[in-house]
Amino acid sequence: MSVELIREYWGYHHWANRRLFDVVAALGEPAAGREVGRQFSEPTLRAMLVHLYGADWFWLETWRGRPPAIVRGDPTYGLDIRALDDLRRRWDALEADQRGYLADLVEIDLWKPVDGTTPEGRIFSRPLGMLLLHVPTHAAHHRSELATMLTMVSAPPPDTGINSYYREKSQAGSW
Repeated sequence: MSVELIREYWGYHHWANRRLFDVVAALGEPAAGREVGRQFSEPTLRAMLVHLYGADWFWLETWRGRPPAIVRGDPTYGLDIRALDDLRRRWDALEADQRGYLADLVEIDLWKPVDGTTPEGRIFSRPLGMLLLHVPTHAAHHRSELATMLTMVSAPPPDTGINSYYREKSQAGSW
């Protein structure tokens, strides 16, 4: 594990999230808020996007020593986000904060323990680097749910594979 690998993985994470967000946004608010199914982690496209944003926000706050109090079962982390434009504005700011946080990391930081308490009261301790890998991996699960949900509402999901990320970077001349 290296800081450079972590930064690259987060670049991919931001790219994949944005691709799915853009497709949902193009469908409009009514489609984004329509229930697709309770079999998913979240029943609507917007709620799933808010969950992804909320997890990113929660963990960044935790790593900075300011873990938010959340209630188990609240998929929105107590965030009041009801419109995609509000979510996009907040997410853009959060991504900038995340990049700043990642830019300041050094290799030894990856092995520093992050201690906390789960909403159920269990105490945990994890190496920061593993949690930095956890967040994009957690999002990958929900991005696959979003892709399925988009298919169900008749919108083809974009390709969010890591190889496509590199292909796009290569075509843009940034890799």
